[in-house]
Amino acid sequence: MGTEKDKKHKNYAVIFDIQRFSLHDGPGIRTTIFFKGCPLSCAWCQNPESQKAGPEMAFYAEQCQESYACTGICPQNAILRAKQSRINYDRCDACGKCALECPFNALRIIGKNWHYKELVDESIKDKDYFLDSKGGVTLSGGEPVMHVKFLQNFLPLLKKHGIHVNIETCGVFKFKEIESILLYLDLIYYDIKHIDPKVHKQYTGADNRLILDNFTRMVKVFPKLQARIPIIPGVNNDRGNILATARFLKQNNQTSIHCLPYHSLGAAKLARINSGPAPFNLQSITAKDLLPIKQMFQGEGIHAVVYD
Repeated sequence: MGTEKDKKHKNYAVIFDIQRFSLHDGPGIRTTIFFKGCPLSCAWCQNPESQKAGPEMAFYAEQCQESYACTGICPQNAILRAKQSRINYDRCDACGKCALECPFNALRIIGKNWHYKELVDESIKDKDYFLDSKGGVTLSGGEPVMHVKFLQNFLPLLKKHGIHVNIETCGVFKFKEIESILLYLDLIYYDIKHIDPKVHKQYTGADNRLILDNFTRMVKVFPKLQARIPIIPGVNNDRGNILATARFLKQNNQTSIHCLPYHSLGAAKLARINSGPAPFNLQSITAKDLLPIKQMFQGEGIHAVVYD
């Protein structure tokens, strides 16, 4: 018999967003489920609120009307009266009571525990759209494989409804974990952020040896593996890294890569939370800016798909 902690991990996962009608997280119309928790801390992270595993409080200063209805309700006395800050994170335990009390939605709890059966019910609400568009459900984050015990319950039940499932992963996991759910996956989007292990560690907090090793093992057992690369100016868009990435793909009999242009939307979230990286201070780029990257990949025989 498992411990209570094991049972919780099997039955519940912390989800911080569910986005319907997503068009860039796999084929067709999709519902994208964002899991909380990530083993990496990428400097350019678009979802910095995903990095911490548990629920956390966020303060939207632009929404606050300084009613201070939150003050009396907080059991930890963690409410501040500073203009740009409302939460003493040293005291806050993310109970969420202040968020329920705030009349202006300036205080919000990020992350909710979902039971796997409830999440299946939520996921299949748009089943008709999935079937019409050949879409489905995409597991994103954060890193979904961190919740593998939950997925072992969730995915078989979801697949009983005939739903196409894609997972977006950073590749940091024990191989036996992903093996345990491969039967229920139709597609894997796999990030290769940088080929050089030192540069990778500098910008993500971990080297890439496990990521590349898992990729090499994965191509041998899972045919629907799609490599992706977020293009970060000044980090991984140089010719040397692009050509080395292309060589790695060819060594693994891969013929394509998806290129995602950096955008700075994640930076605006940093002031609201108490986790995530420091501001990266980069300007967003566009698909047009990635044309030289596309040409470099294609010059090496790798078909590059550039996202808008």
